[in-house]
Amino acid sequence: MAEAQIVLSRCRETGIVAIASGEQYPWAHTALAESGFRRDDEGVYHLPADGNGTTVVDLVKCAKRHRTSVHTSSRRFIGDVARDLARQLPGQWHTSVEIYSHPAWQEDLVPWIWDSGELGRALQSERIPYAATLTDTVHGTTLLLVERPGRQLDYLVGAFAPDGLEEGYGDPHAPRSIVLPPFAGRAAQAVTDRYLPSYEQAVHARRTAAIAAALGGIRSEHDTWQSMVASGRNSDATPLRAAALGAATEEFLDYAWRRFLTVVDHAPTLIDRCHPASSPWPDDAATLSHLADAVIDAETLLDDVVQGSPLTPQERPTRGWPAIETWLTDGEIFLRQARVSAPHRRPALPVAAPVRPLPAARPAHRSH
Repeated sequence: MAEAQIVLSRCRETGIVAIASGEQYPWAHTALAESGFRRDDEGVYHLPADGNGTTVVDLVKCAKRHRTSVHTSSRRFIGDVARDLARQLPGQWHTSVEIYSHPAWQEDLVPWIWDSGELGRALQSERIPYAATLTDTVHGTTLLLVERPGRQLDYLVGAFAPDGLEEGYGDPHAPRSIVLPPFAGRAAQAVTDRYLPSYEQAVHARRTAAIAAALGGIRSEHDTWQSMVASGRNSDATPLRAAALGAATEEFLDYAWRRFLTVVDHAPTLIDRCHPASSPWPDDAATLSHLADAVIDAETLLDDVVQGSPLTPQERPTRGWPAIETWLTDGEIFLRQARVSAPHRRPALPVAAPVRPLPAARPAHRSH
């Protein structure tokens, strides 16, 4: 493969478009600019429709001088595919074209993809110079759409890790990407009926696991601290002095507070989904209410800190301890409720979703 490539495809609204890639992609940029193509905010080059005389033949000749190969894609422009799909999905979705001209840019993308299926593997083993994102402007979910490597028609769709759970790479809770057909209506049906429910369930399980891990870490450190206090000795068996005990207590409270912020981030959404009355433990309702109050107390403390509370860094964890202790005591009750609850379902598509897209204005794009 040449060190610089240009891929041409046809955009429904603007005609011929070009995307540059390769380790020496600036050569391709130079050839496109010299041939009269104009670059938009997303990094896509467009052949002007104002009659400047530029032709694809001119581009091929110019590209050859700049050691750049030119290829014509048999697929529609990825931006058109994404916009057609977004218009068919329930809710409000914003689309954007992503270009990974240099292979290293694609490698940088890998850790952020939350996927246990074909998309994650393709990003690691196949060259994917461009893609499109679809972002749900209400829920914040961001999907990644790529042309399926080695296939002439299909696409792959997966998701980025949700906010607060960015360590998506290798996560066993990650959902599996799915294959989409080249028809917007059928693709939207697959995303709505199969992928998004799987994604929401994965987010729910991942949030629950994050809280369980945070509470487990705090509990382990608390047991270690209690053992040290009870023995009156340091870990090296030397006598525990008052100053050392104070420092150890302060260190433990600071650790507990920082880990407890995970609970503060994720518990409100999960508690809202719990319905003890329809679970095997209907009497858990009062405990869940108590746990929710503890989270509110912690959120109030956080708000005080943001607004310039005079509390010292040492005082904040101390004030937060009652909330943490409440969760250490009853956190398992929350976890059993969260594990039998289910995420809210997004709206379903109408039964007769149209297969062919209707014309629509091009959305605003973010720059690269």
